[in-house]
Amino acid sequence: MPDSDPPITLYRLQACPYCERVVRTLDDLGLDYTSRFVEPMHSERNVVKRVAGSRPVPAIVDERTGVTMSESANVVEYLESTYGDGNRGAR
Repeated sequence: MPDSDPPITLYRLQACPYCERVVRTLDDLGLDYTSRFVEPMHSERNVVKRVAGSRPVPAIVDERTGVTMSESANVVEYLESTYGDGNRGAR
């Protein structure tokens, strides 16, 4: 087991279908990540605002590439293009 935290952090809500879409993609790609559940009230998501610049979730921070982004479709596209079949060696 690695000593350090996984390089990807996912900020998400409990039972959020958009967040679950990103979780499925991370799992399908076999990526290690840290899940951080955030406040359900949009105006209270200050931790997400601090790291991503805005409050929507899901949001990811990928320390490996320096990418921070939100919106599930964008995140899924990023993960697949960065870590998908054509880039398996990048991990």
